[in-house]
Amino acid sequence: MRAAAALYGTAGSLVLTALVAAPTGSASAADTYPYPSLYAEAEAHGTQVAAQRAQAAGIRFGACPKVESLPPSIKCGTVSVPLDYAHPDGKQIRLTVSRTKATERAEPRRGKAVKRQGALVFNPGGPGGSGMYFPMAGMIPEWKRIAAAYDLVGYAPRGVGRSAPISCQDPKEFAKAPTQAPTHPDTAYKLKRVAQAKAYAEGCVKRSGKAVRHYTSLNNARDLDVLRAALGEKKLTFMGASYGTYFGAVYASLFPSHVRRMVFDSAVNPDPAQIWYRNNLDQSAAFERRWSDFRTWVAKHDKTYHLGKTPEAVRRSYEKVRDELAAKPAGGKVGPGQLQSAYLQAGYYDDYWPARASALSAYVKGNPKPLIEQAAPEPKAAKEQENGNAVYTAVECNDAPWPTDFKTWNRDNSLLARTAPFETWDNAWMNLPCAYWPEARQQPLDVRTDEGELAPTLILAAERDAATPYAGAKELNRRLAGSVLVTERDAGTHGIGAGPNKCVNGHMEAYLLEGRLPVRRAACAPHKEPEPLSGARAAALPKKH
Repeated sequence: MRAAAALYGTAGSLVLTALVAAPTGSASAADTYPYPSLYAEAEAHGTQVAAQRAQAAGIRFGACPKVESLPPSIKCGTVSVPLDYAHPDGKQIRLTVSRTKATERAEPRRGKAVKRQGALVFNPGGPGGSGMYFPMAGMIPEWKRIAAAYDLVGYAPRGVGRSAPISCQDPKEFAKAPTQAPTHPDTAYKLKRVAQAKAYAEGCVKRSGKAVRHYTSLNNARDLDVLRAALGEKKLTFMGASYGTYFGAVYASLFPSHVRRMVFDSAVNPDPAQIWYRNNLDQSAAFERRWSDFRTWVAKHDKTYHLGKTPEAVRRSYEKVRDELAAKPAGGKVGPGQLQSAYLQAGYYDDYWPARASALSAYVKGNPKPLIEQAAPEPKAAKEQENGNAVYTAVECNDAPWPTDFKTWNRDNSLLARTAPFETWDNAWMNLPCAYWPEARQQPLDVRTDEGELAPTLILAAERDAATPYAGAKELNRRLAGSVLVTERDAGTHGIGAGPNKCVNGHMEAYLLEGRLPVRRAACAPHKEPEPLSGARAAALPKKH
């Protein structure tokens, strides 16, 4: 899904589950193995070989490179994984890993020492997001009890950051601004974006080589098992957010006996029919609902923002600003494309609402500075952003079949844009390179586990989440036997674990610290809406995700 563009068995069972997920038509498979089933068997064996090597080698943690910008208390290392699991003795790539050890500190009122429970590995989603920062979470109050019991482990998945990075385009071109973002594009604009999508897809192979075919969710799951072994953990404790829930679920299906505890925060719909084309259409529809939530909140605080007393009036104010930026970009860098990207973040996180509303209000009153600060591209971040988008593209394009005729995209997105214009076409353009992807696509794994096959797992979801619509959490709940769904009612923040909702956090802590879950499911009241802010107070709020 799109969160990063807008924040990680026995031999017989490994073989059997991998057969279901065998890549179809992979050139590397055909080079050596005449049948997909034989290739899948080789991948299963290769995963075992890689995990055994990693367990023997471990991870040598030391000072983190300066490029990671992490405090001295966090240590870094690497783990080697095969580029192609069917050839475990072939090319190896190194994934970067970060860690802080469990503090084993008890709360003063409890007095007793905390027993270390092993490593908690985290993935923030994407595809294309890095979890290297995750050990810093132990400094936040909501994470301190968990940090007392667990080593907090983050890592950069294959392709991300310093983990065998890939690229599809010159970062300067990727971050080029200003850009347009018509909600109902004409034929000429569509033809232009089709050409760009074809060039981008070709650029992925040109800049990253044929190795790009091995950047998949299945390999992300296999890498996770190698990391588990390298950390010395017999069973994995894992928390994934957004896309991290998808390959976490793939992991649970491939390696159910390797799972200790798993938290799926804001779950992707894992139905193979949804991966990834249908999921992105559903996401665009959900963002329209969340965009309405933001406008309703702004209208409620019209005395502060003066953008309109109804959601419809706020929409007109926004569209007026968008039209003005199309004619004259703010600061020469903020056009409709940059405006849309900035306000898309309001669909992910409601703590952005005050700052975004203030910036729009200031622009309408003649002061473009707050909007420029919040929406203009950051040149220093261009390389990281292009890398994240390249990984996103490679993984989603490799993972599943996509429509290859633009007529299908045009029909589906034109119809959807009639009722959900805010995000639909922008989302389509982001994913359109998959229509022209030059590498073979896989068939998605049919994620599911039988009763008693997998340890109980926890799913967290906000009812009005736009990036991963709530239906996905319910589908994952149905597919993973023994899983329990905790819902934050009437809320839409993307990623709710260790956030402002104490009820949600209580369920997460009870599970991670004690293995305790609600009997079947549970619901939490929504967290409090943000307070309106303006002027200097709003300027202090986060500007970019």
